Amino acid sequence: MSELIIQLPEQKSRSYSIYIGNGFNDSWSNFFKENHFSKIFIMTEEKLISQVLAPLEEALKGMSVPVHTILRPSGESAKHISQLELIFDNLIQAGADRSSCLIAAGGGVVGDLAGFVAATLLRGIAFIQLPSTLLSMVDSSVGGKVAVNVNTGKNMVGAFYQPKMVYSNLNYLKSLPQEEWLCGLAEMVKHSFLTDNESIYSNLVKSAKSLQQNENKSAPFSSLEPNELAARIRESISVKATIVGQDETEQGLRAVLNLGHTTAHAIESLQHYTGMSHGEAVSRGLVTALYLSKEIGLPDQEFESMIELMQMVGLPLDTAGFEAEQLFEHTKFDKKNKAGQIRFVLLKKRGEVVWGQPITFSQFNQAWSKQKNRFG
Repeated sequence: MSELIIQLPEQKSRSYSIYIGNGFNDSWSNFFKENHFSKIFIMTEEKLISQVLAPLEEALKGMSVPVHTILRPSGESAKHISQLELIFDNLIQAGADRSSCLIAAGGGVVGDLAGFVAATLLRGIAFIQLPSTLLSMVDSSVGGKVAVNVNTGKNMVGAFYQPKMVYSNLNYLKSLPQEEWLCGLAEMVKHSFLTDNESIYSNLVKSAKSLQQNENKSAPFSSLEPNELAARIRESISVKATIVGQDETEQGLRAVLNLGHTTAHAIESLQHYTGMSHGEAVSRGLVTALYLSKEIGLPDQEFESMIELMQMVGLPLDTAGFEAEQLFEHTKFDKKNKAGQIRFVLLKKRGEVVWGQPITFSQFNQAWSKQKNRFG
């Protein structure tokens, strides 16, 4: 079992641990013994009953605390603001009080929704992130961003609300489909671009190369030896944890985590958040950001090295048939924009990040054309 501690600024008492391991162990049970919750509520998706909920319920046996489960449908529509009244009523009728704890057991949608509910129910109750996908382990479960959707946009109503603990049970990844592995790998690759810790990048490259030597060239990271997989996940989380610890509420530095996301969000918006996974959109957005970064000094050698890493882990680099004009129009809805200017996160070199960089349509069109000519 590996442990990372999120050290938050100003109020150190809100710092919390992220545990990474296989199964539930003493760290899990000790946490509940120390916190004396009056009730435990679990929010998960209906499709995760056997994979996620059953092992969790078994791990909660013997806690001598009432457990109540809230099952939700899958997909972004499940965290629409219109769903909140039913959830709040369910929790209140089941006896939720200020000493209750809400466990978010699932992917990013469950984590966002449960976190928002925990932040607002009775003006705040404790919650635990129990991510079940690689993407939620390395990204959405870390940092305290919680939100729900409204008709005019995704994640437009939210808060910064930190969990009491994050528990990444790698056993949950055993049945993860390959497209979900790619979603998480896109964020892991992004994190390796953001840090100046050379070992994090080189270790990810080394693991990717080891997979290339296998007979199954498309094998996802699930074929890594368990300790190696846990180490890569821990390293990736540590990048985001360090950034969040310095800028919890995104006043500046935390914006670097949006590398690749300006184009990705435009792709998702253009498709009405259907048809392509978040990771597939982020991967293509990273390529665009790297081409734009060459214009502010990213060395060719580093550019090619980062492209090669993305190719080794099987990430999509093509333009998926979208035109630059379509995408640039949708970048206007990005939350990072200021005074009508489209702003990107770019790299002067790996680990040296520039955020809030104004980009014109001409610059974007040129980068997108280069991406299309090379990758399709």
